[in-house]
Amino acid sequence: MAGQQQPPQPPTVPETVYVSFSADINAHTTESLIQVLANCINQRVRHVYILLSTPGGSVMHGMNVYNFLRAVPYKVTTHNVGNVDSIGNAIYLAADERFASEHSTFMFHGVGFDIQGAQRLEEKNVRECLDGILSNQKRIGSIIQQRTRISEQQTEAMFREAQTIDAVAAKDVGIVSEIKDARIPEGSTVLSFVFERKTS
Repeated sequence: MAGQQQPPQPPTVPETVYVSFSADINAHTTESLIQVLANCINQRVRHVYILLSTPGGSVMHGMNVYNFLRAVPYKVTTHNVGNVDSIGNAIYLAADERFASEHSTFMFHGVGFDIQGAQRLEEKNVRECLDGILSNQKRIGSIIQQRTRISEQQTEAMFREAQTIDAVAAKDVGIVSEIKDARIPEGSTVLSFVFERKTS
C-alpha cells in the first residue's frame, strides 16, 4: 500500500567483536570485562577476539574470567599483544584459538600474598596463607597442564623460578597456536577498556 511505513529493521549483529583488555586483574577490571562478554551473549555475537596484555593480579578474579570464557556459547580467540603475566595466563589459555604477536612474552611465577602494615603472623596464620598459596598454584597449574603440553613437573619449576618466555618458546609448548601480528579489519566493532591506574 502506498505510503505504508516499513517496520524497523533489527540492528545488525557483528560477526566478530574485538575486545582490547590491557589492565591489572582485579575486581573492577574483571567485572567490567565479564559484563562486556555477557552482553556479547545477549547480542548473539558469534566470535569474540580478545587482544590481551596484563601484568596479572588477583587469582580469584582471574579464575572467574577463565571459567566464564569456558562457558560462553561463542568462539573465543585470545591474542597476546604485549605481555601476559601470572594469572593472566589462565585467562589467555581459556581460548581454543590463541595467537601471540612476535615480540610478546609470557611470565609465570608462584602465587604470593601481601602483608598489610606491621601484621603479626602466628603458626596458624602462616599455615593458612601457605595452604591458600598451594591451592591457587594447583588450580593455575592444572589449567596450564590441561591446555598446553607443559607437564606438572615443568609447571612447578616455572612457578619456582619465575620464568619469562617469548612467543616462539610459548608456541613450542602449546601455549600459542600461531605467532602473528594482530589485525583488526576496517569497519570492525572494537571495545576498549580504560581504567584508572593506581599511583604509588
